[in-house]
Amino acid sequence: MFEQAKVLIKSVALPLLTGFVSGFLTKDAMEVFETMTKPPYSPPGWLFPLVWTILYTLMGISIFLITQGEGEKKEQALSLYGYQLIVNFLWPVFFFSFGWYFFALLWLILLWILVLKMILVFYEISPLAAWLNLPYLLWLTFAAYLNAGIWLLN
Repeated sequence: MFEQAKVLIKSVALPLLTGFVSGFLTKDAMEVFETMTKPPYSPPGWLFPLVWTILYTLMGISIFLITQGEGEKKEQALSLYGYQLIVNFLWPVFFFSFGWYFFALLWLILLWILVLKMILVFYEISPLAAWLNLPYLLWLTFAAYLNAGIWLLN
């Protein structure tokens, strides 16, 4: 039981740490975001860290469930999780640090595809792990709308 608790903590800590480091590298991002012309329904800047903290926590719980599972798809699930986490980490750097709005949109589409594939593979191991990532996919869809709008308007 104690070992599983340690694995759960590490599973949740990894995406949270990934988001924290990415956020640190783009720490002026919200100041830049506030100065941009944004599409309708753009949320206030304070909402982004809150949403991402929730999504990273759900990601961590889901990968914990996958590590507890068995089967031939487990290795594929772990790989997809790792790839999407790396792509996720780099998006804010491309968008905020480099100002590559169109490239960031293409990168975000890549992330969306990876997350969808990850969810489908997760479902075969743990349906709950898959469902925990649905808010992430929905948020990425909204983020793509925002990214496209910012690219077109700025």
